[in-house]
Amino acid sequence: MNPIESTFSTVKLRTRVTRGAGSPAAALAMVFKLTESAQTRWRAITAPHLVALVRNGATFHNGYLVERPEVSAA
Repeated sequence: MNPIESTFSTVKLRTRVTRGAGSPAAALAMVFKLTESAQTRWRAITAPHLVALVRNGATFHNGYLVERPEVSAA
């Protein structure tokens, strides 16, 4: 699941349960505290040097980079 969606689903759930946050200041405080709480369960990036590869579309299988076959010009 997307980390951003996961964080905001927690906020959305709590907002429904409390039937709104009241004032805009209360809403901001609630979002801050819920996000701060969710942050404790986030996983750290253990291989920051691989982030660029992932962003460029590299594929990994069981933690190993999958090399793409070269396309030959015919």
